[in-house]
Amino acid sequence: MNRRDALLLGLASLSSTALAPLAFAQKYPDRPIRMVVPFAPGGVTDVIGRLWTEKVKASLGTVYIENQGGAGGVNGAADVARAQPDGYTILLGNTSTQVINPIVMPRVPYDPAKDFAAITMLCISAPSIAVHPSVPARNLKELIEHAKANPGKLSYGSPGAGTLTNLAGEMFKQFTGTDIVHVPYRGAGPAITDVISGHIPIMMANVTSQLLDLHRSDKVRILAVTSPSRLKAANDIPTAAESGVPNLVLVLFNALFAPAATPRPIVDQIAQATRTAMADQEFIDALVKSGFEPVTDSGPDQLQRFISQEHERLLPIIKATGFKM
Repeated sequence: MNRRDALLLGLASLSSTALAPLAFAQKYPDRPIRMVVPFAPGGVTDVIGRLWTEKVKASLGTVYIENQGGAGGVNGAADVARAQPDGYTILLGNTSTQVINPIVMPRVPYDPAKDFAAITMLCISAPSIAVHPSVPARNLKELIEHAKANPGKLSYGSPGAGTLTNLAGEMFKQFTGTDIVHVPYRGAGPAITDVISGHIPIMMANVTSQLLDLHRSDKVRILAVTSPSRLKAANDIPTAAESGVPNLVLVLFNALFAPAATPRPIVDQIAQATRTAMADQEFIDALVKSGFEPVTDSGPDQLQRFISQEHERLLPIIKATGFKM
């Protein structure tokens, strides 16, 4: 074999290798995709997942949801981290699974930076600070004054210890110098029931359409949200930063992840299917109506940068609050 033939053979071999992931992606998907939602059915993440799977049928075919609750989302996330990197198992992860749990839990069976391929963000939601109507506070400033006048006498409920809403409550206490007792519940439902009935005066809960309906019917009073700007679904509710607590900024991002080593063309294909869904006004309206803020300009690189920035931002805050699972 002469030098020219050897060179051509080598180039052909390189081209074949480079094109292999693309050829693999062109056949994808040829069977149903499993999306792991690492929380129980009916929660915020589950609602988002079901809206998304319905909208990407035309692009990706059947995507079925498998709920794997437990350990604050760790069990489901770990399952995806161990799955085959072939695009047929994806995770609908969030701030808890990808940022908070790895910081506060002593042993998490995955590395969020190394064990996942970021795909795209779908939307964000935000914790809110809500009170029973009997609480003598019409805004966050008045709630802070009321809490300072009654140290250790007030309590706030959350959907559970170690949740993002629990972190929001501890951040609120730290940044305002208030002493409020945390009451963890097994999910948002029981906490909402108890704040409606007046068994607990304050609740930290993610904004959902249900909570907004309760606010509008005066069964609870949402004083503020912790998002960086007002929510489209509730533009009348101020942010905590607007209300005098500038550092209280916390969002629940909801995003798609694949196991590490999933071919980039497959990751890009799922991201593109999501961008197509985000161009559908009906899908956008459904997210907004449910209390979520759609993210229409995301992708693998943007999502990975965002997660790194959130980890860097929240790490010192979590350590300062002594927050634990």
